[in-house]
Amino acid sequence: MNIEEFRDYCLTFKGVEETFPFDANTLVFKVGGKMFALCGVDNFMYANLKCDPEKSIELREEYNGIKPGYHMSKKHWNSVYINSDVNDVLFKELILHSYDLVFDSLTKKIKEEVSKL
Repeated sequence: MNIEEFRDYCLTFKGVEETFPFDANTLVFKVGGKMFALCGVDNFMYANLKCDPEKSIELREEYNGIKPGYHMSKKHWNSVYINSDVNDVLFKELILHSYDLVFDSLTKKIKEEVSKL
């Protein structure tokens, strides 16, 4: 998967906003104002994705291309490396899982607002 495919896939989800809150190189995807994915634009080697803590441990044990989130909470974030043993199907599943985790954590009011978009 390349950065354009990653970006296009992230933008398919309801209510997604793409931002550069940290610097001009770090692309962040949010839903309801909360991050669910981020990556480097100039050097797309990996993407940080939110993950259920128990699932994170299992994935890290099974895949060399899934590591604790770089510069993120190691408990709740994974860095998923491109061109590793993580295929595009699994990568997309992990992006969706991240989006769903963040969406499910939103308040009822914000969920309703996002659902109207």
